Amino acid sequence: ILHRIDVGVVIDLEPGRTEEPALSIAGAVQSQKLAVRAISHLQSLPGGDIKLLCDAVVERVRELTEYDRVMVYKFHEDEHGEVVAESKRPDLEPYIGFHYPSTDIPQASRFLFKQNRVRMIVDCHASPVRVIQDESLLQPLCLVGSTLRAPHGCHAQYMANMGSIASLALAVIINGNEEVGVGGRKSTTLWGLIVGHHTSIRCVPFPLRYACESLMQAFGLQLNMELQLTLQLSEKRVLKTQTLLCDMLLRDSPTGIVTQSPSIMNLVKCDGAALYHQGRYYPIGVTPTEAQIKDIVRWLLTFYGDSTGLSTDSLADAGYPGAATLGDAVCGMAVAYITSRDFLFWFRSHAAKEIKWAGTKQHRQDKDDGFKMHPRYSFKAFLEVVRSRSFPWENAEMDAIHSLQLILRDSFRDGDGGNSKPCVEAQVGDLELHEMDELSSVAREMIRLIETATAPIFAVGVDGLINGWNAKVAELTGLSIEEAMGKSFFRDIVHKESEEIAGKLMFHALKGEEEKNVELKLRTFGTETSKNAAFVVVNACSSKDYTNDVVGVCFVGQDVTDQKVVMDKFINIQGDYKAILHSPSPLIPPIFASDVNTCCYEWNAAMENLTGWSRGDIIGKILIGEIFGNCCRLKGLDAITKFMIVL
Repeated sequence: ILHRIDVGVVIDLEPGRTEEPALSIAGAVQSQKLAVRAISHLQSLPGGDIKLLCDAVVERVRELTEYDRVMVYKFHEDEHGEVVAESKRPDLEPYIGFHYPSTDIPQASRFLFKQNRVRMIVDCHASPVRVIQDESLLQPLCLVGSTLRAPHGCHAQYMANMGSIASLALAVIINGNEEVGVGGRKSTTLWGLIVGHHTSIRCVPFPLRYACESLMQAFGLQLNMELQLTLQLSEKRVLKTQTLLCDMLLRDSPTGIVTQSPSIMNLVKCDGAALYHQGRYYPIGVTPTEAQIKDIVRWLLTFYGDSTGLSTDSLADAGYPGAATLGDAVCGMAVAYITSRDFLFWFRSHAAKEIKWAGTKQHRQDKDDGFKMHPRYSFKAFLEVVRSRSFPWENAEMDAIHSLQLILRDSFRDGDGGNSKPCVEAQVGDLELHEMDELSSVAREMIRLIETATAPIFAVGVDGLINGWNAKVAELTGLSIEEAMGKSFFRDIVHKESEEIAGKLMFHALKGEEEKNVELKLRTFGTETSKNAAFVVVNACSSKDYTNDVVGVCFVGQDVTDQKVVMDKFINIQGDYKAILHSPSPLIPPIFASDVNTCCYEWNAAMENLTGWSRGDIIGKILIGEIFGNCCRLKGLDAITKFMIVL
C-alpha cells in the first residue's frame, strides 16, 4: 500500500494471508459491492431522522468488518464526545449514551483524522518496530499516512484498559460553517468518528477498509444533508415567527410581542419571556418577579453595560448575586438590549441533566508527569448530575434573538431623558395609506432577516413583484438585491420554461395551499455568473398579515444548478452514446463496459456476435472471473494479467 511523502514514497507491506477472501480479485470486488449495497441502504432511509441514519451505518459497518462493537462517536460543541449509536455483541456492556472527555481524543489526533481518514490498530499489545532510515535524510520520516504506523504507547494502554485489543476508526467529515476554506476549497469539519472495537487481534484487509472509506464518504454527505435540512427548517420557522412579531410591532404598541400570540416565547425554546419597556415589566410564562427583574437590570447595566446582550445557562456561574433566590424556576437567561432602558428576556428553568461519563470526567488516577502521558484507567460509568443549570442556548437560537434585536432597535429610539418610544410614523387618518406603509415596512424587515440565510430565499407580493431577495439568490442569479426589488417575478426573474409552473405555485400559495420541492429555472444576469440559468428546488410559504390574510409568498429554495447541468450533459451524451453503442452497423466494433465494481453494464451487438453470449446473460456479472475466464476465455494468463492492469 503506497502513499507519497515529501522525500519519496512510503510502501506499507501488510501480511497477505492466502485464506483471506477479500485479498482476491473477486473478494475485493465483493467488498465494493457490499459497500455499494450499504450506501444504497443509507440513501433509501426516510429523511429527517439523524438517529435512524446513525443506527443504520453502525449495522452496515459491523457487517462489513465483523468487529465485536461498532459505535458512532459524535463531537459536541465543547469538543467532548458521545456515543450516539451502537451495534455490538450481545454479551458486551453497552456504551450507548456514554460521554467521553475531550482529552480522550486530543486535537493533534483530530487533525490527523482529517488527513488520514481510516486508522486501524491490529493488536494494541504488539511491540513497535523501529524504522531505520538513511542517514542522509535530515528529518525523521513522516508516517502519518502509514497503515502500519504503531499507536502511541498512551493510546495502546488506553485501549487495553478499555478491554479492546484491536480497533478501527473511520472519520466522519462534513462541510464546515465557512463557505471557503484554505486554498479556495470548502472547509470541512470532523463531525465525529465511526469506531470499531474487537476483543481479540483483528486485521481488516485493505479492500474492506477502502470499502468502509467509500461508505464513510456517502454517510458524511447524507449526514450533512440532514443537518442542513434541520437548519433550514429552523430558519424557516424563525423567519415566520419574526415576520409576525414585526407585523405586531408595527400595528400595535411594543407590548403586543409578549401579550399576543405568537409571542417572543415562540421564537426560541424557553419556559418564560419578558419585555422591560420604559420602566414597566411585561412577563409571560415562568419569569422572575418585577422586583427581581429590576435587580437583574441593575446588575446587567453595572457588569455588562458595554455589551449588546448576555446568554447563560447558569445565572450563578455568570456572577448574578441573586441567583439563589430565583431557585430552580429561573436558571438560564438570554437578554437582548434594545436601548439603554428597554430589554427583552428569555428564561429557562432548571434541567436536571444526568450525564453518563465513561469514567470520571475530571481526574485521572495517574496524572501526566511531564515526561510521559498516562491514559485513564477507569471506564466504569460515572453519573454526573448537573444541577442549577438550564439547557444551553444554541447558536441558531442566539442568531434568532439577535435578528429580532436588530429589528426592534430600528423601531425604538432613545428620546429625551433616556425615555424610548415606538418609531412608527404612520398616520391614523388614511387607513389605506396606513396599511400600505405597514406591508412595506414588513417587507423591508423580511428582506433584512432573509439576507443572512444560507439558502436562496426570495419573497413575492400579491402583485407579483419581488419584495424580498437574499444574498444567496443574488449570488446565483447575478442580480443584486437593489436591482431585484420591484422586478416582476414572472416577466423578469423566472425563465420562460418555468413560467407556467411558477404561476401555478404562486396561485396555490396565495390561496394558502403551500407546495414543496418544486423545481424552478431562474434567469441569470450580468457577467459575474458563468451559467445561462440557475435551478432551484423551492418550498412556497404563504406570508400572512395579522388578520391571517395572505399578502405574498416566500420561496425557500435549494440550489441544484450544478447537479442539473451535469445531469443534462449526461442525458445528451447518453443519448449519443446509446445510439452508437446499440447500432447494428458492421462498422461498430465490439464494445463492453465496466462499472466501478468491475461488473459489466454494457455488451453491444458486435460483442454478442463475437462471443456468442447475449447481453442478458452477461450484464451484472464480474468481468474478471465470471465473464473473462469463465464464459469467455482469454489467450493465456498474460492476457488476463494485462487486462486486470488495464481495468
